[in-house]
Amino acid sequence: MKHHTLLNRRELIKRSAGGLLAGAAASAGFAQSSVSGSSGSVVTNGRIRQSIMGWCFKDHFDAETLAKHCKNIGLVAMEGIPTEAYPAVKELGLEISLVSGNHGFNHGPCNPTNHDRVVKGLLDGIDIAKSVGSTKVITFTGMRYDGMDDEKSAQYCIDTWKEVLPHAEKNGITIVVEHLNSRDDTHPMKGHPNYFGDDVDFCIDLVKQIGSENFKLLFDIYHVSVMNGDIIRRIQQDHQYIAHYHTAGNPGRGELDDTQEINYPPILEAILDTGYEGYVAQEFIPTWDDPIAALRHAAKLCDV
Repeated sequence: MKHHTLLNRRELIKRSAGGLLAGAAASAGFAQSSVSGSSGSVVTNGRIRQSIMGWCFKDHFDAETLAKHCKNIGLVAMEGIPTEAYPAVKELGLEISLVSGNHGFNHGPCNPTNHDRVVKGLLDGIDIAKSVGSTKVITFTGMRYDGMDDEKSAQYCIDTWKEVLPHAEKNGITIVVEHLNSRDDTHPMKGHPNYFGDDVDFCIDLVKQIGSENFKLLFDIYHVSVMNGDIIRRIQQDHQYIAHYHTAGNPGRGELDDTQEINYPPILEAILDTGYEGYVAQEFIPTWDDPIAALRHAAKLCDV
């Protein structure tokens, strides 16, 4: 009798464990299977003006093909795509939500040797943004270098950005500096070791020191999650210094699914509560078999 009971218990444990594993696998694939193969807009509320960072999907689609998918899904804008694709994207009825400052995150103004490159890149970016009806141009602090002094490097950033601000203000363009994480070293676009502006509070302080409505923070929710956390409270406290948002799952910068730790719907609600009317761009690297299904899922999740 005892032997029979022991076997039953062992069998029960075995079956329970198998069920848990099957449940976990089903859960991980639920979002993908639930939207894969569907078509038509998933955006019904439209309170969040959703965009996409096109570089994340460049291994799967050219910019115009991706634009057609975005239009079908219900996104209203694109960024992070080649400038030569802008006319076709605009023809489809999508806006350009953000234009490159043309100097990259490796060559920012924290290093004075990059000064001319940054100034020219931002001035060109402002002109391009104006020509396509965009109001945002992205900039970066740049990477740390041997022998740098943090205080001096911060001042280099401020002085360089102030040099181009009159052109931005004249043309109604807002320059947005992006905070990036320096923790993840597994992939060149998942993290940026040695990035100077890797603390979001520091970047907000730079914005405050600039003191212009035409210079704000690009609040990347993924990067803030990696480096600082406390996302909703930071948005509530610092929203007046924020002019653009990016999304991605953490860890891994993948989809906004149940394999990552950020709970996006309440974050989007918090953003709306601040009165924000700008764009929120999807910037995750797709890992699902169907990358458009992943984008559909993210767009639906963020349509709060």
